[in-house]
Amino acid sequence: MANEHLGDRLGRLRRMAGLTQEGLAAKAGVSADVVRKLEQKRKHSARLPTLHALAKGLGVEVTTLLGDPPGVPSTGEADPPALVAVRRAIMPPLFAAPTEPNGAETLSPSLLRAEIADAWTLYHAADFGRLMESLPGIVADARFAAAVGSDDERASGQGSLAKALQLAGHLTIRLGKTDLALSALERAFTAADASTDPLLPAMVCNSVAWAYQRQNRLDDAQHLAVHAADGVERQHVHSTEGVRVWGGLLMSAATSSARSGDYDTANDMMRTAEQAAGRLATMPPAANGKLVSIFSRSSVRIERVRLAVQHARPEDALRLARGMRLSADTPPSWRTWLLLDVARAYTDIGDTESAVKTLEKLHRVAPAWMRHHTLAVAIVNDLWTGPTRPPGLRRLAEFLGVAN
Repeated sequence: MANEHLGDRLGRLRRMAGLTQEGLAAKAGVSADVVRKLEQKRKHSARLPTLHALAKGLGVEVTTLLGDPPGVPSTGEADPPALVAVRRAIMPPLFAAPTEPNGAETLSPSLLRAEIADAWTLYHAADFGRLMESLPGIVADARFAAAVGSDDERASGQGSLAKALQLAGHLTIRLGKTDLALSALERAFTAADASTDPLLPAMVCNSVAWAYQRQNRLDDAQHLAVHAADGVERQHVHSTEGVRVWGGLLMSAATSSARSGDYDTANDMMRTAEQAAGRLATMPPAANGKLVSIFSRSSVRIERVRLAVQHARPEDALRLARGMRLSADTPPSWRTWLLLDVARAYTDIGDTESAVKTLEKLHRVAPAWMRHHTLAVAIVNDLWTGPTRPPGLRRLAEFLGVAN
């Protein structure tokens, strides 16, 4: 199913729902012509608001419609052992006491935080295989640290456990297991609430909002992000960490608005977030930056580019992206999204050579992420079936399995 065309998947899900093309269009509130063109493969992709509407009309998650991600194929077979280990780490057997990890005598809070930071680096590099191998041990270490020692030591361990389980939630979202992700994130929130970090529950809320978005629960996602942002704004926006967490939540709320079709509200929120990001230049850097929300002028601008592309405003997207200088702490995953959105915008305005050049750059700097993203396949599909094939396109098409 991983390489199944969006149109084939849409047609299969529509038939399973007992709907005609016109019936689905009516339930989703989209044009029947859009459904026909997708199923006939005259269109290889659609805007996210359209995809959310189609998913809602079909009664499925957006990830089901997209066939995203390819990390764990939906073959109906049992989960692979690495995923079973992650699942067991998130939801350990009932009544099982935390077991003492190997090398527990050397397991200091700083070492545990370093382990978690390194694991987040693997995540942002799309090295999901290595992350799945290491994460169960990290969660076990954090769970043990949260259960032993003095009150302060246990509270510190709870903070580490919250970040480890938050990462497990992000990983399982990427693997298409959103229900498992929410189980991880609910446990992360409980641990965060027992920690000494007042911002940690709000950070976990941001991750929960993302999981809701993936399940097409856009109202739930927006309300949660706004509620958590309001709490941070009341008490913590005078610190660097507070601004970063607040800004990340505002961006999340904006994304939910945009996916619901309200681009203007989303754009206003993003402008507010960009102004807040400007304040960070005059503030000291955040401690443990890798474990705080990704929020900077670069991340806000990347998200604004994405929203413009998703709402069929390619010229706006290219204008926003022009001359961008990414901050050094911008993760590879965010750089990937920017390059994909710029390639999509060039494709939409008919500048196929620039689109291919942008995709070639992505292939050089982040091949793992490129292979992971269904948007990359959709863009290359559109270019491959177009009237001209610029130099370099065949190599990209072969890399993504698009070339016949």
